[in-house]
Amino acid sequence: MVKAIVGANWGDEGKGKITDMLAEESDIIVRFQGGANAGHTIINDYGKFALHLLPSGVFYNHTTSVIGNGVALNIPYLVKELKSLTDRNVPMPKILVSDRAQILMPYHVAFDTYEEARLAGKSFGSTKSGIAPFYSDKYAKIGFQVNELFGDEQELKEKIANVCTLKNVMLEHLYHQPLLNEEEIFNTLMEYKEMVEPYVCDTSAFLHQALKDGKKILLEGQLGSLKDTDHGIYPMVTSSSTLAPYGAIGAGIPAASITDVVTVVKAYSSAVGAGAFVSEIFGDEADELRRRGGDGGEFGATTGRPRRMGWFDAVATRYGVRMQGTTEVALTVLDVLGYLDEIPMCVGYEIDGKITKDFPTTPQLEKAKPVLKTMPGWKSDIRGITNYEELPVECRNYIETIEQEIEAPITMVSNGPGRHEIIHRKSNFSK
Repeated sequence: MVKAIVGANWGDEGKGKITDMLAEESDIIVRFQGGANAGHTIINDYGKFALHLLPSGVFYNHTTSVIGNGVALNIPYLVKELKSLTDRNVPMPKILVSDRAQILMPYHVAFDTYEEARLAGKSFGSTKSGIAPFYSDKYAKIGFQVNELFGDEQELKEKIANVCTLKNVMLEHLYHQPLLNEEEIFNTLMEYKEMVEPYVCDTSAFLHQALKDGKKILLEGQLGSLKDTDHGIYPMVTSSSTLAPYGAIGAGIPAASITDVVTVVKAYSSAVGAGAFVSEIFGDEADELRRRGGDGGEFGATTGRPRRMGWFDAVATRYGVRMQGTTEVALTVLDVLGYLDEIPMCVGYEIDGKITKDFPTTPQLEKAKPVLKTMPGWKSDIRGITNYEELPVECRNYIETIEQEIEAPITMVSNGPGRHEIIHRKSNFSK
C-alpha cells in the first residue's frame, strides 16, 4: 500500500506533522522531489526539529527512510542533518539513498545566489539552495548521478571538464565571479562519494520488493500544488513537480501503486517567497495571525523569513486539491484561529469585474481581488479536544464549509503542533 502526503497550496501546510503521525503505522517513508530548500517542522518526544532533506519519519526505529531519485541531493547537508538528530539523542535512522539521485553541487548554490542578485527587484524569492540551477543541469544532462561517483574516474573527469567549460563562460562574462576548477570539483565529488557510500543502493528495487511484501509506504512531498513547475503560479514556482503523481516517478514505483493521496490543507493561508497571493492580509492583522500561527509563529523553516499571511483561499485550495488527486484531506492549525470574533474566507476571485471560482493562470491571478465570506469565530481554545462532536458548533461549521468549498473529505483535523493532537473524523462529504 502506498500513501502520498502532499500540500494543497504554497507549502507550509503542516505536512511534516501529518507525515510524522502517519509514519507510526508505516514501514517506509520516501522523499521523492525537491531538496533542502524547504523544511518540515516536527515536534515530538525528542524536541522540535526542522527537517529539510530527511523524510519526516526518521524518528521511528521501525521505519526505513528513502531519498528517492527525484530529490536534489545535497550530500554534506544530508550528513549534517543526520548528525543533528543523533546529537540530540535520536537513534540513527535507517537511510537509503537512490543510486539514480542527482547530486546538488556547491556551484549550484553559487549560481542561484548570483542570479537572484542579478535579477535584484525582479528575483524569484529563491531560498538560494541551488534548486533551479540543479534541475536545469539535470534536464540539460550535465548533472551528476550518485552512481557516477562509483564508475570510471576518467569518464567523470571528462564530464567535469565539459561542465566547467559551460559554467565558466557564464561566470566570467555574465556574473563576473571566480571560475570553476576541474580538480577541485573532482576532489569534492570524491569526498561526497565517501560520505554517501554507506547509504547508496537501488532504492527502486528495494521499494519494488517492499510492495511485493505488502509493506506500507509513505511518499512525502515538499511544498504544495501552487509551487508545481507546470501547474503552479509560474514562474514563481519551484523547479520540480510537487504533485502526488510525480511521487511514483521520483521514487521509482508504478503510478497505480499510489492508492491514497492525503492532501494537507491549512485553516488559513501562508506563503514564503514572491508570487500572487490573492487572500493576503497586511499590517497588524497579519502580524497577529503570524505571531499566533504554527508553533512559535509563522516563519520559514529553511530561511526564517516571516511568512506572508492570508485568510483561507477556497479557490486556490480547491484547485490544489484537484491537481493532487486527493482522496482525503488533513486540515491543520485550526486551533490558531480561536482568538477571532469573525473569520473571513476567500470564496471567489474578482477579475476584470467578473467573479470566478476557477483558479486562473498567473497573468489573470495577478489581477484577482478576493471575494470574502465572513463566518463567526468560536472564541475559545480547542487544543486537547479529540472528539469532533466536542468542537464548538462555529468551529465545525467552519470545517464543513471548507469541506464543501474544496470538494474533498476532511478526515483529519489537527488542533495543535504535537504528534497526537489530531481529531480523526468520519466525513459525510459527497459531491
